[in-house]
Amino acid sequence: MTDIRVHQDEAAAVRRDVLKDVLDCALGALLFCCALPLMLLIALAIRLDSPGPALYRRRVVGRGGRLFDALKFRTMVAEGDALLARHPEWAVENRGGRKRRDDPRVTRVGRVLRRLSLNELPQLVNVLRGQMSLVGPRIVTPAELTGHDDWREAIVRVKPGLTGLWQVAGRDDLPLAERIRLDLLYVARRNILMDFSLLLKTFYVVLRGKGAY
Repeated sequence: MTDIRVHQDEAAAVRRDVLKDVLDCALGALLFCCALPLMLLIALAIRLDSPGPALYRRRVVGRGGRLFDALKFRTMVAEGDALLARHPEWAVENRGGRKRRDDPRVTRVGRVLRRLSLNELPQLVNVLRGQMSLVGPRIVTPAELTGHDDWREAIVRVKPGLTGLWQVAGRDDLPLAERIRLDLLYVARRNILMDFSLLLKTFYVVLRGKGAY
């Protein structure tokens, strides 16, 4: 009886994940088409505001532990990483996954994009590529997962999301420990109704602009 129940649970999980992938593809394509004109305007504004590419690529961990480049609109000056290397005191403030609120590397356009989370719109491309989901744990780098075996085990079981529990619970105001707790909670309890609820709550949170720097 126990084996039958386990097989039923596994089959239900497979159906849930397949349905989630289908919805990600359909909704992701719709959102991408709607957002494309805005994305083109944002790319132009970034190029006019500061030298450098419009997009920034961040190497992150996906489902199954596979690495991929998550796309974002560039919100910092092009030499931002080099500036951080020359100012180690900034790195201290950025530890634990929390961003410095007055980071001098952020451009004028970048501050607006971050405030409204518009810098994350290019990740719709990652959703359409099957690398990300609309809802899921926050994208993290391999270095961020070092020393957190439970967190890593949960992260590699699902695709990272454009939004999730972390987005509606505080965004960049959250300390690392709370982010880990929310990621583990999402992976354990995820379902389609939960995803739709988080998508709706995300629109409200983004409009408020709270916790984004």
